[in-house]
Formats: sequence, structure tokens, C-alpha cells
Amino acid sequence: MKRDADRSVPDAGAGSSGAASGPSPVLEAWEVFRREKDGDPMRHGGSVMAPDAVLATHYARELYGRRQESVRLWIVRRADIIDLDDPDLLQPPLDRSFKKPGGYVMRDKLAAAREAAGQAKPKARSK
Repeated sequence: MKRDADRSVPDAGAGSSGAASGPSPVLEAWEVFRREKDGDPMRHGGSVMAPDAVLATHYARELYGRRQESVRLWIVRRADIIDLDDPDLLQPPLDRSFKKPGGYVMRDKLAAAREAAGQAKPKARSK
């Protein structure tokens, strides 16, 4: 047997049975993101186990695209996904509540403006 860096490859004349008796390939997890229709966001569909990107693409296409339930697939090796969980980046210590729309209520300001103008609140339209 010839030795490669981290896997062994049998010689062409090593076995006479014809069956491949080498070690099985290492399976990696691949995450599949899918879009159901144009204009929708990409959503996590699931994961597939495959030894390489070509087979991961085939498996993802078979699982998430054969019934035309997806218009686009992203297949990403799980090891290549960067997990950002730093609380300093995700929740900065500064108060930024002024950037949220809940801090500015128009209802009170409209009511005060109507009172100052002497107008009553308009009635809701009936259908």
C-alpha cells in the first residue's frame, strides 16, 4: 500500500478481489440554505453529510430541490461558518435606544396638534 499524508490508497495490483477495501471517506456536515420563491430570504433548510462539495451539492439538490420547492440553494461546509457570539459586538454597552422607533410616539403629538388647531379626531372610515 502507498501512504499518503493522512489516508492510505491501495495499489492497483494489491488485491485480486476487485472490491475496494480501503478506508471509507470522512463525511463532513454541510449546511443547506434555501429560497422557496424569488424575493424570499434564504432560510436554513437542514444539513447533509457528504465527503466533498460535489456530493453535498447532489444530496442537497435531491433533498431540497427535486420537487421544485426551492429556487436557490446555498451549500456551506459547517466548518467554514463563523460563529460570532462576542457580547461586546452584539450588545454594545452604549445606550442606543434613540435608534429604535418605539421611542417616538406620533399619536400624542398628533393629538396635541389637533387640540391646538381646534380640530376633532377624524372618525374611522366605514367600508
